[in-house]
Amino acid sequence: MSESETAFEQRYSAALDLYLATPSEVLLHTAYALGREAAADGLGVVDIAMLHNEAMQRVITTPGAAPTAAMIGTASQFLSECLAPYEMMLRAYAENNVRLVASIDRLQDTRAALAAVNQELEAFSYSVAHDLRAPLRSVLGFSTALLEDHADQLNDEGRRFLRYMAESAREMARLIEDLLTLSRATRGDLQREHVDVSALAHKVIGRLMADQPERRVAVTIEPGLAARCDARLLTIVLDNLIGNAWKFTSRRTDASITVGGLEDAGQPAWFVRDNGAGFDMAYADKLFGVFQRLHSADEFGGTGIGLATVRRVIGRHRGRVWGEGVVGQGATFYFTLGEHNAKNGGR
Repeated sequence: MSESETAFEQRYSAALDLYLATPSEVLLHTAYALGREAAADGLGVVDIAMLHNEAMQRVITTPGAAPTAAMIGTASQFLSECLAPYEMMLRAYAENNVRLVASIDRLQDTRAALAAVNQELEAFSYSVAHDLRAPLRSVLGFSTALLEDHADQLNDEGRRFLRYMAESAREMARLIEDLLTLSRATRGDLQREHVDVSALAHKVIGRLMADQPERRVAVTIEPGLAARCDARLLTIVLDNLIGNAWKFTSRRTDASITVGGLEDAGQPAWFVRDNGAGFDMAYADKLFGVFQRLHSADEFGGTGIGLATVRRVIGRHRGRVWGEGVVGQGATFYFTLGEHNAKNGGR
């Protein structure tokens, strides 16, 4: 028996003796106060029952004492009052548990409804974007045909209007493709496997160089980068991050892009760094929003969907993505890919 239990037993016995001698409401209040104190000190109902039993044993074995049914009943009343705080705690616990279960049920219903709405929105956006492709191809095809085959029948203003129409159609086509990519990033099961990140980065750079062979960019890709992730979705991430680095270094004659790995809080992380246009960190919270752009379309093209797609993919991997930049000095984007990637697993 601990020191606190011994002290409590002595006080309980003394109060019980008084109550047996002269029952009163005051002493019942004392029993209730003892119960609250015992509960606060961590004594359980069984502990109190055992202490009560020991106290009654002393009363019964006292010379000259003759236990009667009335005495047992009176003692039981004292014990009942002492245990009243426990009963109230149990009742409160039961009520809280009922409320908690109800809250969980409501939360599950809300989550199910939200999931259904999100699924409907994704299906809607995918359907709309998909169905827009055919008429858009017609607009672009006919406007291009007019420019190529009937330009001599139009004046300068007419040809200029057609060029605007064709370029707007191309921009809308790029926007639709980006929306479809964003939608695909949330569809299908996540398939984690060992992925050669360095090799994927080389493929992305190779495509960019093939599209713009006139560009001279110093590219460094750290060898041996690897991750456990969905290869298809990681390709989307690298396409966007390396593609942005390629785009935002387009006005530099000494353009450089680096893809590497490091540790973040003991977990592997990967990064894409460039020395391009950079951005103001005051607007860093806007980077990953849909249609958010920190540079005008006249400066650098784009739809403002790429980084939102990156965040969606990284979120599906239970990772995080963030960017650091300085205006005119470049930017670095970092990302992790969740707990499936053990320490040093990215190198």
